[in-house]
Amino acid sequence: MKLMQSLVDWVDVRLGVRQIWIANSSDYLVPRNINKWYSLGTVLLVLFGLQFVTGILLLIHYVPDVEKAFASVERIVNVVPFGWLIRSLHAVGSNLIVVVLLLHMLSVLFMGSYKRPRELTWLSGFGLFNLGLILCLTGYLLPWSQLSFWATTVATDAAGALPVIGAELVEFLRGAPSVGPQTLGRFFALHVVVLPFALVGLIGFHLFCVRRNGISTPPFGPDARPAKVGGFFEHEKNPGGIPFFPNYTLEEMGVVCFFLALLVAVTFFAPQIFVPYSALEPADPFTTPEHIKPEWYFLWAYQTLKIFPSKLMGLVVQIGLMTFLALLPFIDRGAERRPIKRPIFVTVYVLILLVMIGLSIWGHYS
Repeated sequence: MKLMQSLVDWVDVRLGVRQIWIANSSDYLVPRNINKWYSLGTVLLVLFGLQFVTGILLLIHYVPDVEKAFASVERIVNVVPFGWLIRSLHAVGSNLIVVVLLLHMLSVLFMGSYKRPRELTWLSGFGLFNLGLILCLTGYLLPWSQLSFWATTVATDAAGALPVIGAELVEFLRGAPSVGPQTLGRFFALHVVVLPFALVGLIGFHLFCVRRNGISTPPFGPDARPAKVGGFFEHEKNPGGIPFFPNYTLEEMGVVCFFLALLVAVTFFAPQIFVPYSALEPADPFTTPEHIKPEWYFLWAYQTLKIFPSKLMGLVVQIGLMTFLALLPFIDRGAERRPIKRPIFVTVYVLILLVMIGLSIWGHYS
């Protein structure tokens, strides 16, 4: 303990780390009426960190080769000590990350936290959401199971509906006309090198935006008012707020523990929710299973392609929706953030959410 204290003292004399810590912990005030939805960002940081750790452990034994990938995963699960636990935590954790990403984005939309001056915060967060989905897609193929092989085939085939560049885009995604060794190598490189580096950089920028602008005040309660935005930069302060550490940090840790408990509960008692038994069969390119579907978070997109007369129309709708969401801070420029004062937005918000849930359920059972 004395050695650690001496080390901290030595670094503090040279870099002033205690001053930085105090400025960003006990001296950093957050709104007094801040709610638990604001904790979801911290939950995501913890879950992403867990994915990095379990992913590195899996890499020790995983072999990215179509002849050996499935066998290496079997060995991890059945032979390597606690390999089944690491693999299940990684698989279930990736799905839980998508759940929390969705909840985080929906809460930001509902509370209007995407509005000026937080356009860059929203854009970086929206980029993280899409990057998380791409990470899940690339990692889904790596076990080289029957389910992952054909789900990836369906997911990448959707790009073929684009005119002119569709066929070339599909081949670019797969590395070949069909899913095969080149696809596995390409997805492996993306999943373990390219995308994690991009994720870390984007997380850093997102946190910088959050800290630089300040935490937005929840638009609830009798004191809630429209946001005041000037023509110059101003950090949003919260006089009379509560210290970020330890006051709000303890509340965040409670939410983090809840999601970690949920992760452990699913991993131990119901892993088949996210790792179905059909994912335990080796890939067979010559046998197409019946009713193959992508993962649950892509079901709405999958069903959208099916209900339109052509896949191109379905893709146009999807691209239009995602573009609208990305540019929402520049479209919805009003200062009002209180949901009760934004009935049109809240109505559209609820309708789109219900439609996407309905499409996902339809896609699951169709």
